Amino acid sequence: MSGRGAFYCSKVKSFSRRARRSMVLLLALATMLAGCENSKPAKVDPIERGRVLYATNCAVCHNANPNLSGSLGPPIAGAPRALVEARVLHAAYPPGYKPKRTSHVMQPLPWLAPNIDQLTAFLDAAAREHGIPANR
Repeated sequence: MSGRGAFYCSKVKSFSRRARRSMVLLLALATMLAGCENSKPAKVDPIERGRVLYATNCAVCHNANPNLSGSLGPPIAGAPRALVEARVLHAAYPPGYKPKRTSHVMQPLPWLAPNIDQLTAFLDAAAREHGIPANR
């Protein structure tokens, strides 16, 4: 083919290659999205979630190991849920609790409200690892 016909033919071939590539990419994307449709988020172990929360929000004052005293806070491994909730959410103590320290440095961390159970689960696990009774 010469002239205009050859130009037209090469354009059609080029378009066909691009169209095929686009279709393959579109099908691949559709297949990936279809696979995600029925997927559920992975379950996170409450102790592991609590460990991450503790490391992120508590360890700087208490200690990376909750069984040990920290620079500002006492050891809190095995602390009862009522104490964790009162201290974390309100910087208070539950009725009848005698504080280990007299300082009032801790500030409330209200964003942790939905995670008190996970934080307590981690503190219980940390206590058990060191032979300390949980929820003392």
